[in-house]
Amino acid sequence: MNILKLLTIFLFSTFITKISYGQQTDSTGTTTNFSGSVGITNNGFSIIPTFSLNSPAVIMNYFVRKNKFSFDPDIRLVPDASKGGLIFWFRYYAIEKKKFSLRVGVHPAFTLIKNTINDNGTSTEITEMLRFAAGEIVPNYQITPNWSIGAVFLHGSGLQKHGPQNTNVLFLNSSISNIKVVGDFKLQLIPMIYFLNTDGFTGKYFSTTGIFSHKKSPFSLQGTINQTLNSDIPDNKDFMWNVMLAYNFRKILKRVK
Repeated sequence: MNILKLLTIFLFSTFITKISYGQQTDSTGTTTNFSGSVGITNNGFSIIPTFSLNSPAVIMNYFVRKNKFSFDPDIRLVPDASKGGLIFWFRYYAIEKKKFSLRVGVHPAFTLIKNTINDNGTSTEITEMLRFAAGEIVPNYQITPNWSIGAVFLHGSGLQKHGPQNTNVLFLNSSISNIKVVGDFKLQLIPMIYFLNTDGFTGKYFSTTGIFSHKKSPFSLQGTINQTLNSDIPDNKDFMWNVMLAYNFRKILKRVK
């Protein structure tokens, strides 16, 4: 039943996206870029891959950009919406050169977790919302048109007295795109190592994402593995993986003059 609910959310989100942004617009007065993806996965990973929903999930990423600013919602939910995360990024593209770019961003985030409360001797499971505020700094260097290296520094602070209070993570990553597989099929590989500190607990990890796509199809197949190198973070898992089917879209919204 959960898989059926998940598939329903996925198809509905894809349908709404197609209806809302599928129309052609006028060729003059370009103002805004709109892109994103809607995916269904067997295991919903957080933006920090070592944290997982441990459940099938729908992943929705939207990117709306005008000039140097963008608004990028990131929504990850299990089928009954009892667990997940809602992140609303506000980003500024400070430097955009041919080889080097620098982006900064801030976001409020809302994490849904299951919690058990005791009411007059009766235990009841509820969904609790935790609130966070975070910021990022993202430099990137383009070595060739299909190969780049970069880093992401992310700091997050809890806005309630319980739960995680301070989290810092440094990602060192690379992206190798347009790897020809056969015909018009291509592969993108995104390997990275990252260093995590949350409330004094630390961990080092290796993660790789592979994205398999076709030149003429809006759908892609994506898989991620996450391997712990060493960690003393509570409930840390040594190895995790997931696979996601995603519908990808990109539109240029134009003002009719």
